[in-house]
Amino acid sequence: MKHKIIISLLFMSQLLFSQANLNTVIKGGELLLSGLSVLKISKSNAKKNIKVIESVCVKNKLTDRITFRIEGKNEEDEEVKRELIIPTDGKECLFALSKGIYTYEIVLTNKEIYKKGEYKFEDEVIITIKDE
Repeated sequence: MKHKIIISLLFMSQLLFSQANLNTVIKGGELLLSGLSVLKISKSNAKKNIKVIESVCVKNKLTDRITFRIEGKNEEDEEVKRELIIPTDGKECLFALSKGIYTYEIVLTNKEIYKKGEYKFEDEVIITIKDE
């Protein structure tokens, strides 16, 4: 029983004394911050290497329903065709779209092409279609 009391007193005495001075605390803080900055850099580099965009959304601010079509090729040279039908004041999204350059068409309900062009999809984007 005496041995347990002596060991617990020695253990508690170690806890009561400061085990680090100000310099070691500052050095520890510097190490922690540099470690966090390395993690942040590696996270941003990982985001750049992703070949797929999570979402591309299209908002319709016109008075009629529209059809948004895109066409292009992904990095494996496979043809990609997608189509969205967007109601008035609506929003629709494409998910898991490969990064790349796509041609797009915005077609009105009377089959007239409202707008046509090319767009380079690199990041998530929201495209708003409105009267010019």
